[in-house]
Amino acid sequence: QLQASGGGLVQPGGSLRLSCTGSGFGFNLDHYAIGWFRQRPGKGREGVGCISSRGRSTYYASSVKGRFTISEDGAKNTVYLQMNSLKPEDTAVYYCATEQRDPPCTVLPGPYDSWGQGTQVTVSS
Repeated sequence: QLQASGGGLVQPGGSLRLSCTGSGFGFNLDHYAIGWFRQRPGKGREGVGCISSRGRSTYYASSVKGRFTISEDGAKNTVYLQMNSLKPEDTAVYYCATEQRDPPCTVLPGPYDSWGQGTQVTVSS
């Protein structure tokens, strides 16, 4: 089971770190590619970034590249999305998801088969 957390209200230019934690026996996130997605009001689900299942290479959508970073803590079975220089247009519900294909990872939602509940991020002054 996946759980995304860490959302909240932040001013433009601020930062937040989201967490994606896996729970359940044998559910080790480092065996999966992890994708981060968001859904803005009135919009479809949009891929933000991903980390591959092996080699742990990362990929970011152009809208967040240079501002968002994916990292992980294997001991905590947690993958993070560090979000810096936040903009009002980053306001969305953010989700994490897993898929099991070989690298490279993708920010297309189709291959992802396990999704966590989302966490709301609001960027506003």
